[in-house]
Order: sequence, then structure tokens, then C-alpha cells
Amino acid sequence: MLMEAWTLWWVWLVMAAILGLAEMLLPGFVLLGFAIGALIMAAVTGLGIFGASFAGTVLVYACASVAAWWGLNKYFPKERGHVRRWDSDINDN
Repeated sequence: MLMEAWTLWWVWLVMAAILGLAEMLLPGFVLLGFAIGALIMAAVTGLGIFGASFAGTVLVYACASVAAWWGLNKYFPKERGHVRRWDSDINDN
């Protein structure tokens, strides 16, 4: 019964919402790629594009999550070597 639940689109949508909420509560951008991967899987299973294989579903989810994480890192690169220095304070008059 648990294996059949992963073929339902709303299960992936709930998983994306839970991962998105956890991303907002935890520091860093760790779970955002997984949340986007779950959202992609909700669309894929909702449209009926993918079959009912549990192993295949997890494989497509993993590939979608890695692709989303890679895309986020390309779109929002980390600024390495830039130290932010403050010359003034908001409370200075």
C-alpha cells in the first residue's frame, strides 16, 4: 500500500509543501532542490507521464532534485571571497 501512494500526485505535492516549509525554518538552501524535485514529480504523476514503478519514481525524483539543485546553484551563485564591511550604522545620526 505504501508503494502505491508514491504514484499519487497529491502525495508529492504534500511532500513538496513539507520540504518547502522545512526550508523556511532551517538555515541554508539545503532542502529547496528536494522541494522543487517533489513539485516536478507532482506534475509528472498528475499528468500521467510516468508509470507506477516505485524504483523508477524515486529515480526520476532524485534526478529532478539534482537538476533543480544544480539550476539553483547556477542561477544564484555563492559569492566567495567577498567580505561585507559596514562603514556606518543605521542608528548613527
